[in-house]
Amino acid sequence: MKAEFRHKLAQLPFEEKIRMVGELIRLRQQIKTENGSEEAGLLARLDKAAAELDAGKGVPVARVRDNIPEWAKNPKK
Repeated sequence: MKAEFRHKLAQLPFEEKIRMVGELIRLRQQIKTENGSEEAGLLARLDKAAAELDAGKGVPVARVRDNIPEWAKNPKK
């Protein structure tokens, strides 16, 4: 926590501190949930790709390795 924020928080009445801490906890949980859903989506895509590879579909690994630097620079949204 930044010192300036801590200083302002320290000057607030107790009830306001509790309210703000609750808000921060809710925001943190929301961020975790959003990251978790993103992670779940990535895992689902990996599962789908693995199933396609098992079915004989897919792209040669060498081609994937060649494309990784470009994907890292320009990720799809």
